[in-house]
Amino acid sequence: MDESGHGLFFWNELLTNDLEKAKAFYAATLGWSFDEMPMPEGTYYVAMLNDEPVGGLMTMPAEVPAGTPPHWLNYVEVKDIDKSIVQAQQAGATILKQPTDVPEVGRLAIIADPTGAVMGWITPTSHSDD
Repeated sequence: MDESGHGLFFWNELLTNDLEKAKAFYAATLGWSFDEMPMPEGTYYVAMLNDEPVGGLMTMPAEVPAGTPPHWLNYVEVKDIDKSIVQAQQAGATILKQPTDVPEVGRLAIIADPTGAVMGWITPTSHSDD
């Protein structure tokens, strides 16, 4: 597998309690439109600019601690999410969400680095069989 994407930021996702307000803001200020992607937890919105995906918006998941403000979550691409999570734990990270498969997207996990900063790591579907 070409590792050129390993370690690079891959996706950005807004977790919010008011999807309609967020969508209206980004449509008015950045010119984004939104494609709906039904998910078991609710509708995920893919933000589009010039027919290209630029990020995602979703309702704050139930597992996010109460009182967490709306925020953007960044995902970094890794070659092998399962091996990378083991390495992250060995280096002092806390795993907040174990690796999970998202159909047609990839396998992702959420971690907190040793300083407490939260981010997602993802092995995209396009790389999972390399």
